[in-house]
Order: sequence, then C-alpha cells, then structure tokens
Amino acid sequence: MTEHQLPPAIFLMGPTASGKTGLAVEWAQRLPVELISVDSALVYCGMDIGTAKPDAATLARAPHHLIDLIDPTQSYSAAQFRADALKLMAEITARNKIPLLVGGTMLYFNALQHGLNDLPQADPEIRARLLDQAEQEGWPALHARLAQIDPATAQRLQPNDAQRIERALEICLLAGKPMSELLQQDKNAGLPYRLLKIALLPSDRAALHQRIAQRFDAMLEQGLIAEVRALRRQYPALTESLPSMRCVGYRQAWQHIDGGLDLAALREKGIIATRQLAKRQMTWLRGMGDIIALDCLDKSIMDSSLDLMGRLYPQ
Repeated sequence: MTEHQLPPAIFLMGPTASGKTGLAVEWAQRLPVELISVDSALVYCGMDIGTAKPDAATLARAPHHLIDLIDPTQSYSAAQFRADALKLMAEITARNKIPLLVGGTMLYFNALQHGLNDLPQADPEIRARLLDQAEQEGWPALHARLAQIDPATAQRLQPNDAQRIERALEICLLAGKPMSELLQQDKNAGLPYRLLKIALLPSDRAALHQRIAQRFDAMLEQGLIAEVRALRRQYPALTESLPSMRCVGYRQAWQHIDGGLDLAALREKGIIATRQLAKRQMTWLRGMGDIIALDCLDKSIMDSSLDLMGRLYPQ
C-alpha cells in the first residue's frame, strides 16, 4: 500500500497551555474525527485539577479515549500507550472516522509514529529495590552506578532524573546489557497511517508563560492541594516517588502538604516546573521537520485551523 492509500490520522501537539483541547473539541463538532488523548497524566483516575483534565461537559461534547485508565498507584508505559492507541485507531478508521490524537506527551507521539525497541517489561521487585536504594543513597549515587554499566545512557541523563535513571538501571539488570545497546536494535513496525502533524507553537514565549501562570493559579483556586490530600487518603500506597505524583503541580503540592513548601513557594516552583515542561515540549516539536505550525496565540486560530482541516478533509 502506498502512503497515499493509507488511512489518515491527525496529530495535534503543543506545549502545555497552548489550547490543544479547545481546538480539538471544536474540530470534533465539525469534522469526522474521534479524539484520543496523548497525555501521560490524564490516564490517572482522580487527578483532574492538576492535569487540566477536560470536564464532564467537554467530554460530553467530544469524548476522549485513553482518559481515566488507571489508579495513581499504577504505571502506564509508552509501550502500553502505543498498543492501546493502535487498537483504537483501527477501530475509529473502521467507523469511517479519522483518529485525532491530541496532547503534549511527546514520548508517546514518538513511540506511536516510530515504534519502540523491544525493552524488558517493568519488574516490580527490582523497581522497589532501586527506589529503596535511591531513598538511602540519593539519585546521584544511582546515576553514578548507571555511568559504570551504561555510560552512554548516563551521559544524557541528569543526576536527579529519577524516573529515567531508575528505568535505565532496571533494564540493565533485567536484560544483562546496557539500555543504550538495546536501543540500537530494530524497532517495531512504524505507523500505518497517512499522518498530518499540527503543532501549536507560541509566537511570543512570554505570553505563553503568562497563560501558564494564570492556569496554575486557577488550579490552586479550584483545589489542587485538596485534590492531592484526597488522593493520599484514598490510596494509602501512594508515594511521592510514583510517576503520578511526579507530575508537574502534584510534586509541589505533595511537598507543601508535608511542610516542605509554603503556599508562595508551591506556586513559584509549580509555575517554573510548568514552564520547563513547555520548553522541553517546544524543543521536541521544533526538532520535527514534518509539522504544520500554528500560532497558538493567534486569536483567529480556530477559524484558520478549521479552514485548513476543511480543505484537507472535505465532507
């Protein structure tokens, strides 16, 4: 099958606070699309405020697949996302609709389009042991250990990048070889769709930063701290080191509840962390050579994007 004969699919990507959800919901009202969330935080049940999860009214207008899949004590990998998304895309295509994948988790987009290496599945026992060691020795010590057995991977990770250091060490222990070596192996098959990749990028980064601050303030007003308190009561096994609580906003709220941050510091650190996330997302997007970039600050973006989509996918 040639590329032109492949079924269509749309990626709608962008940094946090760029307006992806609002745009996708409007498209869903006017185009034959179904939405698939590409967000590693929206998979968690009960994490609504800090993830800016679409509310019930929005989901009624435009249902999203892959939201509220697991408890915050559980984990969800890029491999799981790819398997779930491929299944959904096939089902949506069979309904003569177009899969519209919307979100800001660039690792998931990359895994979906380009495939994944055959890395070992997570091992709860090894993971628990590594987390215990990190609590006793600190992540820089585990980073140093990783540098001894997999220097190539350690070189590209920061000494406090807990999630990636833990996963790299876990893979080395399970596979008996460095993760960097496994990553050189052939990946799974690519994505059998004709992709349209749209990225929402700001013409003025300061304006995006202002949006980020306003949204974080709104989350605090809506009860982010109370949400984290409720999660801690509901899930006794929940810890600060779990992936769910390493999400931006949740980590800072947890530290505030434990007395490590006052409210002003919580706000400041949360906004800074969100800005850093947005910067990483934009760096990833600007490294892609096959995107259609739209200015997320353009007041006419809704009309211009609908015009673009209408010309590409006439009804």
